[in-house]
Order: sequence, then structure tokens, then C-alpha cells
Amino acid sequence: MIIPLRRRALVGAVAASAALGGALVAVHYHQLDLTLSHYDARGHLVVARRIFDSLTPGWQQIGAVWLPLPHLLNALPAQIDAFYRTGASAVAISIASFAIATAAIAWTILALTGSAAAAIAGSAVFALNPNVLYLQATPMTEPLLIALSVLSVALLIRWCRGSALSGTLPWRHGASGATTGVAFALACLTRYEAWAVTASALAAAVWVRWRAGDDAATAIGRVSRVAVYPAAAVVGFAIFSRVVIGEWLVASGFFVPENPAQGEPYLALAQVAWGVRALSGAGLVAVASLGAAALVVTALADRARAVFLLPLALVATAALPWIAFVDGHPYRIRYMVPLVAAEAVCAGVLAGLWRRGRPAAALALLLLAAVELAPVDASAPMVTEAQWDRPNRVARQRVAECLTTHYRGETVMASMGSLGHYMQDLSRRGFALRDF
Repeated sequence: MIIPLRRRALVGAVAASAALGGALVAVHYHQLDLTLSHYDARGHLVVARRIFDSLTPGWQQIGAVWLPLPHLLNALPAQIDAFYRTGASAVAISIASFAIATAAIAWTILALTGSAAAAIAGSAVFALNPNVLYLQATPMTEPLLIALSVLSVALLIRWCRGSALSGTLPWRHGASGATTGVAFALACLTRYEAWAVTASALAAAVWVRWRAGDDAATAIGRVSRVAVYPAAAVVGFAIFSRVVIGEWLVASGFFVPENPAQGEPYLALAQVAWGVRALSGAGLVAVASLGAAALVVTALADRARAVFLLPLALVATAALPWIAFVDGHPYRIRYMVPLVAAEAVCAGVLAGLWRRGRPAAALALLLLAAVELAPVDASAPMVTEAQWDRPNRVARQRVAECLTTHYRGETVMASMGSLGHYMQDLSRRGFALRDF
């Protein structure tokens, strides 16, 4: 078993390596002019900026379709023109999130298996994925979602088991439970995928407590002390949405239904599965699937290791794209990227589960990752998808030249919903959001 000091050093080294690597990749994509190529990347910058820079600045500008935390974190930095025009401050948040997520994956594998080699191999499955690396080089919100989701599950494991890496120690409550609850609440204020992760993780925690000897009522009561924080976050956002736009939650009206999986649950599930394979490779998906099965079997077979069930809550990020595709939402492979974190944890646990074979299994996992992943692959699905809007730049360039030539300070009529990303483009020509 690795002593806590060595564990902290390993997790810290993983985080530092991820941060450095993430920063280098961000510079690479900046040089290729791909940092803001995705229209949503620019849209997120607009939402953060307009809280203070708009015709009607104020808290209402946070909006009620996207969840607020990413924009609140970037609200002040985005008022600096250089950060707003380049997305630099939002990218810094993404890189920090990437480092936290990678470290939390390593900690989770280490906590469950006690194997440093497996922790390194599992975290590499995540950190070397070109689609993950691209997203953490942009202002997109998936990196923050992944970081908070994996961190929350890791804290939940710690809350259930104490700080031991294996075996059973007395339950920990108090501040640890509050910290875990706050982490889940922050995740629930980042992206909707976290709602399913939170519900799944807390439901599994009730079972873990029951397996540890609590009666059902006690288990529910103790977990509810954690659940109150994310529940308050979700209810608070629903109230905010009702006040701002008159609806408790915006579930439609922001996309054109054009997915062939509309009304076809099985086809939608197949789309999700295809996306995961395309993002990482069939070999890694197969290994992760075996790891997921091993987590379930271990949790069911060994009362002392019931917490092995908790990481599977990360798979619940698949619920949102599945529901969206059944509803007709256009296919976006981006929605499956958070599943790479679940894949990494499952694969890493499988590599470290059997003591005698750990070094060989970890090495095999690293080799498989090296074969199937190219960290800065220009043809990676996420990099390709992010450039779908690039052909429209030429036409918008002509419109921008016309606006710049004839603009005399009048208010420009434009839809924030459909042209928000274009407003960000025009900031490079001196336009402020309050000009629209």
C-alpha cells in the first residue's frame, strides 16, 4: 500500500504534468487559430462578458439555457478586452480543470487499487486523448464539468471510506460531507450532465452505506446531508430560470430536430456508443467495459469494497446526450467526451485490481493508449467538429467589413441567440456588446 505522503506526491505530480501539457497543447491550438473555432466557445465568452457589457447589464444576463458557473468564473476576466477577444482567461480555467480532472482520476484509481502504476496508466488514458486535449485548450465548459464530476465522486469515495486506500475505516462526516456536497453542487451549476452523475452517485452512496451496516433509513439520512447541497443548487437555478425567462427549465426551442434517432431510443444509444468508440478507440472501450464489470462484481462480492460502485456514476453523463438525441437534437460528438473520464477510471481500475499482474497490466494499458491515441491529432473527431463553422467565416468577413465601414455609433439589431458568436468576432473590430 502506498502511504498517504507518497499518494499526495503522485497525485500532485500528475496534476502538474497535466497542467504543463495542457498549456503546451493550448498554445499549439492557438497557433493554429483553433482556440475559438467552435461557435459555442465564442458564445460562452459573450455570456460572461455581457453580464457587465451590454445594453442592460446585470445578473439577468447570465441567462437560463446554459448553467451559470463557467460564466460567473470568467465574468470579471472577460471584461479585459485581450482576454475576451482571445479567450485566454477561459482557456486558463479549462487547463486548470483538465489538471484537476486528471489528478482526480489518478487519486480515484489509487484509492481503489493502491497501485501507482495503474493510477498513472488510467490517468494517461484521459490525459492523452486528443479530443479531451482540444477541449481543454478552448473556452468550452466540458473540462470544468469533467473536473468537478470526477472530483465529486472522488470526494464521495473518501467520505464513505475515510482516507485509507484499502480496507475499512470509520465513516467520516462533518466538513468532509459538506465539501463533497458543495463539489456536487458546483458540478450541477456547470453542465446538465452533472445532474445525472450526482443523482446516480448519491443513490449508489446510499447502497454503500447500507452495505457497510447502516439500516436503510440511516443510510438515506446520512447521504441526504450531502445531497442537500446539489439539490439546493438545482432548485435555485430553476427559480432563477423562472424569474428570468418565465420557465423553470428550458428544454426546447433552441435547436432544430434533425437527428434520425428522434423517437428511437435504441438508435440514440447506438449513437452514444459510436461516439465513445470514435473518441478513443475500440480497444480502450473494450478494456474500460471489462473494468466497469469488474467494479460491479467487486462491489457486490466484497462488502468492504462496496465503494467500487461509486465511480460508475460517471457513466451517467451519457444520459443527457441519449435524451437529447431521442428528442431530435443534432448529433454532436462533443457530448460524449465526458465519458472518456469514466473510461479512464474503469480501465485504470482493471489494470490495478489484481496485485500480481499490476505492473504488466498497467504497461499494457499504456501501450494500448499509445497505439490508439494521438494527443494532437488534427483529424480527431472533436477537432474536426469544432471547425464546422469555419466555412462561414468568409461570408461573415464581408458583413464585418460593411459594418466597420458604415458604422456611425448606431445600435446594431442582432439576435443574441443566433449571432452571439459573431458579436464576439466583431470585438476584434472594436465593437462592444452594448453596441448590439
